[in-house]
Amino acid sequence: CEGPGGCRGGRKDMALRCAASLAAGRQPPCPRLPRPAREGTVRWSSAAKASAVKLNEKASREKILTLESMNPQVKAVEYAVRGPIVLKAGEIEKELRKGIKKPFTEVIKANIGDAHAMGQRPITFLRQVVALCTYPNLLDSPSFPEDAKKRARRILQGCGGNSLGSYSASQGINCIREDVASYIERRDGGVPADPDNIYLTTGASDGISTILKILVSGGGKSRTGVMIPIPQYPLYSAAISELDAIQVNYYLDEENCWALDVNELRRSLNEAKAYCNPKVLCIINPGNPTGQVQNRKCIEDVIHFAWEEKLFLLADEVYQDNVYSEGCQFHSFKKILYEMGPEYYNNVELASFHSTSKGYMGECGYRGGYMEVINLHPEIKGQLVKLLSVRLCPPVSGQAAMDIVVNPPIPGEESYSQFIKEKESVLNNLAKKAKLTEDMFNKVPGFHCNPLQGAMYAFPRIFIPSKAIEEAKAHKMAPDMFYCMKLLEETGICVVPGSGFGQREGSYHFRMTILPPVEKLKILLEKVKDFHIKFLEKYA
Repeated sequence: CEGPGGCRGGRKDMALRCAASLAAGRQPPCPRLPRPAREGTVRWSSAAKASAVKLNEKASREKILTLESMNPQVKAVEYAVRGPIVLKAGEIEKELRKGIKKPFTEVIKANIGDAHAMGQRPITFLRQVVALCTYPNLLDSPSFPEDAKKRARRILQGCGGNSLGSYSASQGINCIREDVASYIERRDGGVPADPDNIYLTTGASDGISTILKILVSGGGKSRTGVMIPIPQYPLYSAAISELDAIQVNYYLDEENCWALDVNELRRSLNEAKAYCNPKVLCIINPGNPTGQVQNRKCIEDVIHFAWEEKLFLLADEVYQDNVYSEGCQFHSFKKILYEMGPEYYNNVELASFHSTSKGYMGECGYRGGYMEVINLHPEIKGQLVKLLSVRLCPPVSGQAAMDIVVNPPIPGEESYSQFIKEKESVLNNLAKKAKLTEDMFNKVPGFHCNPLQGAMYAFPRIFIPSKAIEEAKAHKMAPDMFYCMKLLEETGICVVPGSGFGQREGSYHFRMTILPPVEKLKILLEKVKDFHIKFLEKYA
């Protein structure tokens, strides 16, 4: 391409265009080059290609966004539930699809509480109402029951243009917030609930992150400290990292079925005051990943502690329908707070969260949820609505799904019989699987599994021999990450190491969902047992 007009004859623009074309295997635009006689890929000498690459490299510049220049708070975020082990599981799935031989035929993703992905059937009534809202022409179809049509019409009347495709108010559709308030009153035996204190959210996670965002302030020793249980759901540690807040750990008592001890709360709080300003206390009830259900006395003690120490309470109650053990009962923090009297009820600031993703519904993909926030300062209420308005509104289809969770068929309606049958089937099945998992894990040498009182996970403590711990260190892995990675590679079972949730020093766990169908769960548990015995034999 020498000479006037050629890419090496002084025309830098032509040189760059030629370099790009050569790198992509296309005919360069240089007017000094002969055109190919027919269509097809032009063949170039290695010297010409090397020259093109060199020109291309000169044309590129340093990236603006790099690991060094990115937001350090985002880089600090970790979310174990979808962390390295899940990425590895995805790689193995691709290899299986390519026909690469493994000691197993499928990857079982027991790492996350995704009920429908594990084969749980949707609740018919919920899907009927959402379908009617999505495609209103179905309202004329005789295939849908009248009680479903009635709810769909009410939801659509609350939507702009009677369409689920319109934005809603940032706080959520008004009639759905009214239904949430009515649900809370029924659940809590008549304790009043104000729709104006209800905020519909994109799953419970959105509500939790939003409240934390508005709570975090200060710098140095005045920076907001957020007290979270250990083990915890990694959303909390991730949100705290992203906001550059201070994580304040309090430990649940594994020897006492993961109970919450107020003396441990006090120890944690007093130590934290030396380096931050603790002003938020997070509670997960029923527990994730630990599955404990807090009794009434425990909740009363926690509320008194929050009142005494002037802490803002966050009550994560997304598993409120998932209670299995005899003698256990879900008590909402809102109800107990009210029953403790006006000194507490009129003063303790409390945000409670619920979701369509768990319970008997398992509708994770709709991203429906709500939070109820009480005793909020009137000026802060305006700030909260302003913050929510930045994301416009939660998904309106998710709001519709949330409405059916809080406004299901009632006795006397035509869908009630089928609805209650499906609901009880799911919950009874989960209770059976909770007991099966606990019993089978406790028969495995080196395993200890507390009763799965609620939620949808087992969090067994596992013995890892010192030889395996040394090998894990050599691979720069936490011992339980090493264990879980070996479990995945040898059995195809994907679980989450306890280090991703937090645990006491020197103890090791993993979290596994109990959602697979009973027969598949039995196979999974047997595989874990066989793997663990071989693991002990290898590293003992």
